[in-house]
Amino acid sequence: MNSFLKTFEEYDWLWKKKIDESLKKFNSTQPGLEDFEEKLKEFTGFEDRIKLMTDNHQIGALSLKTNNVKLGLKKWIESWKDSYAKDLHKRAKILMEKLNDQIKQIRLKIEKPVKDIDSLGNVMHALEEIRIKQSEIEIEFRPVIEMSTLLETYLPEIMEKEEMDPQTILDKDWGGLVDQAVETRNNLQGQQSSFKMTLVKGVTSLVDDVKLFRKNFEENGPMVPGIDPKEALNRLRLFFDEYSIRKRKFDTYNAGETLFGLPHQEYPELVETDKQIQLLDKLYSLYSKVKDTIAKWKDIRWMDIEAEIEKMTEQIEIFGRDCTKLPGSLKAWDAYKELKVEIENMTEIIPLVEALAKPTIRPRHWEEIIEMCKTDIPFESEEFTLAQLLEAPLLQFKDDIEDITDSADKQFKLEKALNEEITAFWEEAEFDIRNFKGVDHPSILSGNILDIQEKFEEHIMQLNQMNAMRYVKPFKPIVLEKIAQLAECQDTVEKWLKVQNLWTNLVSVFSSKSIAQELPLESKKFKGIDKQWLKIMEKAFDTKNVIQCCTNDILRSSLPGLQEGLEVCQKKLENFLETKRSLFPRFYFISNADLLSILSMGSDPNAVQDDFEKLFDAIHRVSFDDVNRKLIVDIIMIMGGIEEKIYLSEPVLAEGNIEDWLGKLEKEMQRSVRGVCSLGAQECFSMGLVEFIQKFQS
Repeated sequence: MNSFLKTFEEYDWLWKKKIDESLKKFNSTQPGLEDFEEKLKEFTGFEDRIKLMTDNHQIGALSLKTNNVKLGLKKWIESWKDSYAKDLHKRAKILMEKLNDQIKQIRLKIEKPVKDIDSLGNVMHALEEIRIKQSEIEIEFRPVIEMSTLLETYLPEIMEKEEMDPQTILDKDWGGLVDQAVETRNNLQGQQSSFKMTLVKGVTSLVDDVKLFRKNFEENGPMVPGIDPKEALNRLRLFFDEYSIRKRKFDTYNAGETLFGLPHQEYPELVETDKQIQLLDKLYSLYSKVKDTIAKWKDIRWMDIEAEIEKMTEQIEIFGRDCTKLPGSLKAWDAYKELKVEIENMTEIIPLVEALAKPTIRPRHWEEIIEMCKTDIPFESEEFTLAQLLEAPLLQFKDDIEDITDSADKQFKLEKALNEEITAFWEEAEFDIRNFKGVDHPSILSGNILDIQEKFEEHIMQLNQMNAMRYVKPFKPIVLEKIAQLAECQDTVEKWLKVQNLWTNLVSVFSSKSIAQELPLESKKFKGIDKQWLKIMEKAFDTKNVIQCCTNDILRSSLPGLQEGLEVCQKKLENFLETKRSLFPRFYFISNADLLSILSMGSDPNAVQDDFEKLFDAIHRVSFDDVNRKLIVDIIMIMGGIEEKIYLSEPVLAEGNIEDWLGKLEKEMQRSVRGVCSLGAQECFSMGLVEFIQKFQS
């Protein structure tokens, strides 16, 4: 069974491959008639093999009928064969139609009535064409005949009835044309003498006419010295039309002379005029093209000019190259000189137009150009065109205009930096105002204040550099105003921070009851200052913007008074601290801040524990009596994590002014240390070393 089925594998391409794709691939190889014939033979060979298949195939007791299989395979092959045959038929039909069309075209030529030399020449040319084709027509017919023969052999049913014998049809059509040509030639023989006489008269007349035309061309044509290029262009067009009429006559008569075998008449004046017109046409064609193009450019509205600049630049470069390629004999002509100047001027003007079309150009720049050129330029009008700009003598002030446009670019960068970097920053810049320790209100400039001060310096420096530039003129008032504003704000911030520094140093001091008792007048004065400071800071907290805060008149007018008042309080405080130091000299070892901290905590001796080591070299902490928490009973020194303790000979009561009980502690420390030293000196020889060290560890 399997062996029998495998015999059908040679036909699987019939359904596995697609007919259209295979035919397309076949046509891509530019197949000839032999290739089509080979393909059709291949399909016919498969059909023959299918016919040879038996209708029944016996396998043991099993009999297989193959009729349906054979029918299916035959239909598949017919489809392939039909597709290729139709493609060949299409080719044959196209070729047949082409040949028929050629015969019809030639027939139309010889059927035209002969009225003059020109029409006689056309008919004679057609008759000559028939004579030449007669020797090669069989070769042209052969492909169509061979294709038809091939189709009739392999697929006769595809041919239409009228196509069954293309050779007969073609021979009939061509034979009829040849007969018609013979008849036409015979008819023309009787008319040739009259046409010949007409030709001779026409040639004689044309010789005289050409001489007159040449004389008129020399006296009134485009080559007359001194005429305006525009007038020369108009004359060239008129004389070209006149020349064309005579050239057509020349061509007709020349063909007639060839037809009748006459010698060709020469027209040297016409030849010379033709050369000069062709030469002038090169010049004036370019001249006209340049003039028309520039005229179109002038109509471009200014709002659209930027999109056209690139095309204009490319076109003027092309004109420049074409101008340099013109023959040297034309370069002495006025039209050439005017053309060259026009192109050179536009070559220089277009970059100026491009520069003026940039978005960096502002009305002030236009006004500067208007003033310079003494020409009204309606740059603000929506109908402003390039023509209106070109009325100004741009090239006369080329360098100045280039300087203006260059300045505009630099001014744009400067303006951008001024607006986007400086102005925009200060419009958004805000103070970071926070609470100070122990104060439940926004009371100090904090966080970003250093960054703000750096920005003041950076932007003032940047503005000073701008002010020194030659392009700053339009923005000079703004730049100077900004410099003054930022410098004033910078000065305000510096004063503000000085006052803040004084306030932060004093607020905790004058918040202490002990200081208030010691300096009642100054404490009262500070309370007033503190109230005013918090009010200012609350207002600043609500405003936040740096420039708005710093230009606030209340703030600026208040800072000097606040600074003066705080400095008075600080001076009084320093005098007070000096008095305390004179009473207890060890206060000289510590700063004002530490001293104020100690004085403010003097009523609580235990709170001073961390400050003992600042006042005494050998006292880090003290111990208080378990019952009386103000009674100091020993002093402690800590070295490397080890405590050394000395019991005071007599406890010191930490009451009253701190400088008083610290003085007592100092004296008792000295007396206790001397006592320990004296006792150690007495017992050092009566005790062993270990026992002595354990007893006198300190």
